[in-house]
Amino acid sequence: MRRQTATSGINPAGSSRALRLDPHSLPVRFDAHDTRADGGVRNIELHRERVVLRRAVSGMQMAINVRVSDFLGVALRGIDDAQMLVLVHRDPSLTIPLCVSSDREEIAAAWQMWSEIFALPQMPEDKTREPSPRRRRRNAIRARRPKFLVRRRAGDPLNPASVHRGEREIIARE
Repeated sequence: MRRQTATSGINPAGSSRALRLDPHSLPVRFDAHDTRADGGVRNIELHRERVVLRRAVSGMQMAINVRVSDFLGVALRGIDDAQMLVLVHRDPSLTIPLCVSSDREEIAAAWQMWSEIFALPQMPEDKTREPSPRRRRRNAIRARRPKFLVRRRAGDPLNPASVHRGEREIIARE
């Protein structure tokens, strides 16, 4: 596997944030900015079929493996004087930067290439998606017990009719 750094290619003069990844030399491993991660950096491993995000949060190491087909598309976003190409996920914290450049022709060509490589649609800049609402999780007890037993109230401890004390047990003997 050939490694590719995040700043491969020629950086434009005065640009310290240039990010150019070559879609034809996958897999790619690079670091990206993450506000929630320790040190503000997460490690991204980009393959044709999957993406692995590695980061540490509060000292806890985690690796998130996401299929490329789970992403919504490749989107173009405007930042300051440049444009950024990102791999958009429903969860905004899983969105991955692919390319940052101020050259419109270069961004358009990269947008087309990344879209073809991942077989994902090109999403326009103005189409912003809100994160989808969280799905309701199934209750753990619900899978083990029938619904009417979950709803049933517990017995009344103040009712003495249900307590039998001082009686002999009746056992059928052969």
